[in-house]
Amino acid sequence: MGCSRESSPGPGGARRIDGKAIAEAIHAEVEAEARRLREAGAEPHLVAVQAGADAASVVYVEKQRERFSKLGIRYTHVHLGAAPSLEEVEARLDGLNGDPAVTGIMVMLPLPPGIPVHRIEEQIAPAKDVEGVSPANLGLLVHGRHFVGPCTALAAMKAIEATGVPLSGLSAVVIGRSGIVGKPVGLLLLQAHATVTTCHTRTRDLAAVARTADLLVAAAGKPGLVTRDMVKPGAIVIDVGIHKVEGRTVGDVDFEDVAPVAGWITPVPGGVGPITVAMLARNTVACAQRSRGA
Repeated sequence: MGCSRESSPGPGGARRIDGKAIAEAIHAEVEAEARRLREAGAEPHLVAVQAGADAASVVYVEKQRERFSKLGIRYTHVHLGAAPSLEEVEARLDGLNGDPAVTGIMVMLPLPPGIPVHRIEEQIAPAKDVEGVSPANLGLLVHGRHFVGPCTALAAMKAIEATGVPLSGLSAVVIGRSGIVGKPVGLLLLQAHATVTTCHTRTRDLAAVARTADLLVAAAGKPGLVTRDMVKPGAIVIDVGIHKVEGRTVGDVDFEDVAPVAGWITPVPGGVGPITVAMLARNTVACAQRSRGA
């Protein structure tokens, strides 16, 4: 399943999956493809739409602008003010959908009260949906015909691929059933011929189910949920969670507790997170290819 990108073994021999190295390789591919598109007169152009006054979104936009500029992708930030109406947001998205100069659209979260996320996701043209969250693109994912997908789900798969372990026939357990991580990861694993069990808040004896997994994906949104007693010795453990706890950045997996028994593990930070950012860039050039017909 591709070449392995791992650091030296972690505590007890568990190998850390190096998300930063994987992301750097993806960025190199994206930069080359963005250059090809520009030379073909098909410049990638991503527009990030912000509605509301969330301070973290402003910081995120500036980091994105810098990163995409280095990759050769045009990046525009559209701020609709602190309290736009639903009609104003939808009108702006309609305009961007119809603008041939725009190849990709993303909407920054959180949105102001009264603007439902699902309504906005449905508004983005599927060919310009760089986050892969529109119903049309999720439908293509179900059928295995996707050209983009939810960035974090794709990132989790890249982390798994980096281990070099074939997925066919493996027992995979996904903890979490969100529409942008848990469910799409499960679908992607099924397409790779793994046998998939999805767990959630009503799963009985979660630890017992998790221990059956050759591959465990933690995407529950609960810090430190996965502990040593939930992990099969030698299993691949992919931690999708990211939280701030007492000034530390941690995941859904108790890393220090689990690393001694896992075979491979993603750290937090430095695991799935950097790959997710890289997959957004990859989705952006994929949308440019489709929008430009290049």
